[in-house]
Order: sequence, then C-alpha cells, then structure tokens
Amino acid sequence: MNVARPDPHASLAPSPWIVRFAHLIPPGARVLDLAAGAGRHARFLAARGARVLAVDRDADALAALASVAGVTTRVCDLEGGAWPLAGQRFDAIVVVNYLHRPQFPHLRAALAAPGVLLYETFAQVNEAFGRPANPDFLLCPDELLSLARLPPAPLTVVAFEQGRVDDGARPAVVQRIAAVGGERPWPPALIESAG
Repeated sequence: MNVARPDPHASLAPSPWIVRFAHLIPPGARVLDLAAGAGRHARFLAARGARVLAVDRDADALAALASVAGVTTRVCDLEGGAWPLAGQRFDAIVVVNYLHRPQFPHLRAALAAPGVLLYETFAQVNEAFGRPANPDFLLCPDELLSLARLPPAPLTVVAFEQGRVDDGARPAVVQRIAAVGGERPWPPALIESAG
C-alpha cells in the first residue's frame, strides 16, 4: 500500500509579511503567486477576493489547489528556458522563499503599472543557520531594493527589512520588501521602512 505523505507546506499559515501587506492588493486583483508550492499564499489572497495564478514546477503540490475558488494553477519550470509568462501582466506579484535572479527583469515587466510587489526570501548569512546555504539562493544586501528600481519604472518602497528573524522554529536571515508602482493616493503614514 502506497500512502502519500502530507505536504508540510500545505498546512502552513501565510507569511506574516504577506498578511501584513495584503491590504495593498485590492479585491479582484490578478495576482501571480510565483513558486507557489501547495499554495498557502494563493489560498490566503483568493480568500481576500484576489484572482490568483499559482505557478510552480511541482504538479503534485499545485494539485492541492484544484478546488480552491479564485485560484488557477500552472505547472512551469521557472528556471529552464524562456520566461513562461511572457506577455502576461499582474496587479500583484507574491514571491516567498524562492530566488532565481534571471527572473527579476521578467517579474518587473509582468507587474502592472499600479501593481504591488510582495517578496520575501533568504539572504546572505542564512548559511550560518542552515538551508538554504548556497549563495545562488541567498539575496545580497539590499538586493530587493535593486529589484524595485528595475524598469519599466521604479517602485515606491512601502516597507523593506533585512536581517535575522526568529519565528520560533529556527533563526534565519531574510530580506523582504513591499513595494507599489504607479500613482497611489495614500497617507504618508502608511509608508514605512525598517532595516
């Protein structure tokens, strides 16, 4: 008898960073959840009224989203060949615990002018605490700020953090950004930066 193991990511709550800045994504927005895995962020954003495209190379992980209203899935190898979402535009892009630098220009091109970028992943010095330890998967200092400055137009950084975090499981070193494009009417009190 072949018993499938539960996906450890399927039961995880969304990242507190994504929860904190989800209010920047309006209901009805078209959202790309890149490297979505089992879809903890796709589920959360769809429940808030977004239309989410969850993309991952793991078809089995994406299968967990088959019956989730507001979520469509696409199995793609995000690191081999051409950018699989050429010509598509999204009102928001969410990336958590994933890094493939050659995608940065494609991500910026795929973000609609008034769009929202929420990105959080591991950074240099994380190797002191465990995986990932490969420098290819660790952001350099301020690297997400550089992503926000890429064409077609610089994004406005709403919040940026980098450094050690301890979520109770194990310490890690992360970098995260919440940034928006285009003209947005909001009180300056909503703009914050922490480093």
